[in-house]
Amino acid sequence: MLHTAAESAAVEFRIDRRSGVATCLQTVQQTKQALRLGMLEPGDRLPTAREVVEATAINPNTVLKAYRELEREGLVEARRGLGTFVRRTLGGAADAAAADGPLRGDLADRARAAGLEKDDVGALFTAVLDTTFSTNDTYDPDDANGAETAGRSRKGGQER
Repeated sequence: MLHTAAESAAVEFRIDRRSGVATCLQTVQQTKQALRLGMLEPGDRLPTAREVVEATAINPNTVLKAYRELEREGLVEARRGLGTFVRRTLGGAADAAAADGPLRGDLADRARAAGLEKDDVGALFTAVLDTTFSTNDTYDPDDANGAETAGRSRKGGQER
């Protein structure tokens, strides 16, 4: 995990350059996932652009663009000279984190027992999501029951 200064939240950005999804969008989606899962809470400081660049080797302007998008959505706020801080979480992050513990462990155990690798589980999960959330469904990123597939999200039946 990417650990920064003492008051900074621990968050890890993983950029998949082969996914076809813009690096900026991957950063936004991963931050939203951390907000949904309760890994980031109001008041937590996001890593600085420099820290993200050092950990991921992406362009600093890309990081700043992602943070501006999160700010535009009201999820974070930039404080001049201090950094970027979480304003709010998404959905029922605390409830979801408490409820998904047993499910997460069971899924991981069953996947390993079936001999599935990480990429296999991701592909299976994406296929299930695509089937469950048909192309007629509208994706709402603020819906606590919504789901984002790894590296992409749905909006009006279109992948963005």
